[in-house]
Amino acid sequence: MPAKRKPMRKIKEVLRLKLEAGLSHDRIVAATGVSKGAVTDYLNRAHAAGLSWPLEASLDDSALEALLFSKAPAPAGGYALPDFGHLHQELKRKGVTLMLLWEEYAAAHPEGAYRYSQFCSHYGRFREALKRSMRQVHRAGEKLLIDYCGSTVPIVEAAAGRSVRRRSS
Repeated sequence: MPAKRKPMRKIKEVLRLKLEAGLSHDRIVAATGVSKGAVTDYLNRAHAAGLSWPLEASLDDSALEALLFSKAPAPAGGYALPDFGHLHQELKRKGVTLMLLWEEYAAAHPEGAYRYSQFCSHYGRFREALKRSMRQVHRAGEKLLIDYCGSTVPIVEAAAGRSVRRRSS
């Protein structure tokens, strides 16, 4: 089975048609088959990188792509990765929210903490990777299952006007 190949980008051709031939975006789209959004993106990235036509001879396709599409550098110290297993267990407790856990995490790592949206995104990917299984045999009418995670409702004895604690059987 042949290895998967990345789609060929026509960055050099787009730059040549715009910077040398002076064609409009629509004519470049018609000539190259690249979308109008991609043409605009290539030209904006080339402008931001300070490229002009003709390109340097040492700039081949892969070097040009690396120059225009390089990823933003990570912060010097990097981000502190939370312990998602611990977070997942903590979320099972009453009154614990993801916002509360993030605030604790951010306080513990003032310099290298993810912002709330990234924190939630990373936790969501962790949660999706968990394997879920709860195999039970159910016979109709034999059991009633209730899933309630809120606060319990107090029971008040009407005659005495005091709270009664019920014990589980």
